Amino acid sequence: MGYHRAGFEVTGVDNIYQKRYPFNFIQADAVDILKDHTFLRKFDVIAASPPCQTHSITKFLTKAQGGALSNRKNMIPATREGLMMANRPWIMENVEYAPLKNPILVCGSAFGLKVRRHRIFETGEMSLVGTSCYHKEQGRVVGVYGQLRDSIPGGGKTAETVEEAQEAMRIDWMIWSELVEAIPPAYTEFLGKQIIQKL
Repeated sequence: MGYHRAGFEVTGVDNIYQKRYPFNFIQADAVDILKDHTFLRKFDVIAASPPCQTHSITKFLTKAQGGALSNRKNMIPATREGLMMANRPWIMENVEYAPLKNPILVCGSAFGLKVRRHRIFETGEMSLVGTSCYHKEQGRVVGVYGQLRDSIPGGGKTAETVEEAQEAMRIDWMIWSELVEAIPPAYTEFLGKQIIQKL
């Protein structure tokens, strides 16, 4: 949504059908799509977001609550390789502790959101800028991860309702299971506007 608001025509790819996705959608493995260089030449920019569960600090919360740790494979190297071979401008997103190269950081506090949701972006050959953090000015944040109405050891809690999470992220079309994996559109609108100036 953020890239759309920045001025791009968006086509999304995921191996799971996204019922509420509001733009052109292709159900496929993104790594396979990255191998189709003829198809990729139709696009001005490629934005990738490989699964983050391997690198997310919330995996420890899952374990503390008796859940199983994710055994997903780290898809960042394969995604990076595909992006580099595609010969198009590209940007790749992941969680704060993921092994991205020379990433920039974006924080929800920079946009007045009620989530911090630090995300990092590797930008290939593009030189983009991230945001500063304004945590003190932001005050108490809403957690949008794990389970609804969840108290976090050491302080904090997740959203009481889906509506509270939607408002905190400024996303009104997703359900909880989608919100916990989403990037606030403010992030990609901010980055998308920079990308358009460089094309």
